[in-house]
Amino acid sequence: MRIGAQFFTLRSQCKTLDDFAESLKKVADIGYQYVQISGTCAYEPQWLKEQLDKNGLQCVLTHIPGTRLIEDPVRVSEEHDIFGCDHVGLGAYFFNEEKGETMDAFISEYSPVVKVLKEHGKTFMYHNHDHEFDMRNGRLLIEQIAEAFPDMGFTLDTYWVQVGGGDPAQWIERLSGRVPCIHLKDCAYKQKMAVLGEGNINFDRVFQKAESAGTKYMLVEQDNCNGEDPFDCLRRSYAYLKANGFE
Repeated sequence: MRIGAQFFTLRSQCKTLDDFAESLKKVADIGYQYVQISGTCAYEPQWLKEQLDKNGLQCVLTHIPGTRLIEDPVRVSEEHDIFGCDHVGLGAYFFNEEKGETMDAFISEYSPVVKVLKEHGKTFMYHNHDHEFDMRNGRLLIEQIAEAFPDMGFTLDTYWVQVGGGDPAQWIERLSGRVPCIHLKDCAYKQKMAVLGEGNINFDRVFQKAESAGTKYMLVEQDNCNGEDPFDCLRRSYAYLKANGFE
């Protein structure tokens, strides 16, 4: 398994193309070779390819706005071909039924997206938060999603699984074969997002189950760095993972 940095961690440092380019360089200087692009300013696919090549980085996953995925999944696939990325992600779907975000609506909107992306050699990846571990009609939402979309992958997020009351390692095992990319995020006291190894998640079990489940990329994400420099947080998480034998 390889480790990477999720750029949502650096969204405040990537509001312009110049800052985005500098952030890519800083991440490469830490030692990361793989990245997920999410939460940055707008970019052209060719520009991203050039910046990735310049810094010796590979983009293995993105998060794309749902409207773009629904309206033109073919173009999204073609853009990902330019910078060589096979995993196309949705960052969130909140299933707020008062806003019409029902399971039926989700299936109707995203089934064609999953199909088109697969036809173009891409895997559609769903990123969970904690609400997917809510019980709806006698079953967890995440179970219903997995059943409705057999060709969908899951970017399982260790922090949000734990906050939702689940066991991250157990859920990686339950979704074996469908978790090529996962998010590594530690959970400290009072649900504080933390640098890896500075919280309470049992990452030894996460690593073991991810290996068995066929995970290829473990992406470090820390949405909230609690006032610390996010580059330093990424650096400390990288050091933790490297000390555990990953790179």
